[in-house]
Amino acid sequence: MIAWSEVTKFGDVTITTFAALAIAGWLLVENERRLALCWGLLFGLGLCVVIVTKMAFIGWGIGIRSLDFAGFSGHAMRAAAVLPVLLYLVLQRTPSFVRSSGILLGLALAMVIGVSRLAVHAHSVSEITAGWMLGSCVSLGFIRIAGKSLRKPVLNPWRIVLSLITLLPAPYVHPAPTQQWLTNITLYFSGHDQPFPREGWRTDRVSGRPPGAL
Repeated sequence: MIAWSEVTKFGDVTITTFAALAIAGWLLVENERRLALCWGLLFGLGLCVVIVTKMAFIGWGIGIRSLDFAGFSGHAMRAAAVLPVLLYLVLQRTPSFVRSSGILLGLALAMVIGVSRLAVHAHSVSEITAGWMLGSCVSLGFIRIAGKSLRKPVLNPWRIVLSLITLLPAPYVHPAPTQQWLTNITLYFSGHDQPFPREGWRTDRVSGRPPGAL
C-alpha cells in the first residue's frame, strides 16, 4: 500500500503550482487568453485566501478555536482546484457524462490528498474541509466559465498528457519549504520572535482556559 506520507506529496506546492501554470500555458498556446487570465485570477485568489488565513494565525493567533481552524489547507485547496480542471481539459473531446465523471474523480482525488494531511497530522478536519471547498469553488467556477466560452475542440489532449508526464518524478523531489518562508515573512510583519503556538492554542480550547489570542 502507498503510505499517506507519499499521497500527501501530490498536493505539494511544487507539483500543484506547476500544474496550474501548465493549464495557463496550454490556454495561452491555444489563444484562449481570456480563459488563461480567468484561471490565473481564480487560482491566485484561492492561494491568497490560504496565505492570509495562515499568516493571521502564525502572526496573531487568529483562528476559530471551537473548530480547531487555524487556516485553509493549502494542499487540499490546490488539489481541488487543479485536478478537476486537468481532467476536464484532458477529457474535453469526450461526451459530457465522461467529462462530468472526470471532474468528480478529480474532486475525489483531491479529498484523498486532504485526508492524507489529516493522516500525517498536518491539519484538522475543519482546515481540510475548508481548503477542499475553496479549491472546489475555484475549479468548478473555472469549468463553468470554460464550458460557455472555450472553443471546442481546442486543446490537444496528448499535449496535456505528455506535459503531465514531466510531473511523475515530482513526488520524489524534496518539498518546497513554503511553510518556513511564510512563517519568516509573517514574523517580520507581526514583529514577533516566534509563531503563535498551535499546540498551546489547542490545549487552551480543550481545558476551557481563556483564549490567549482571539
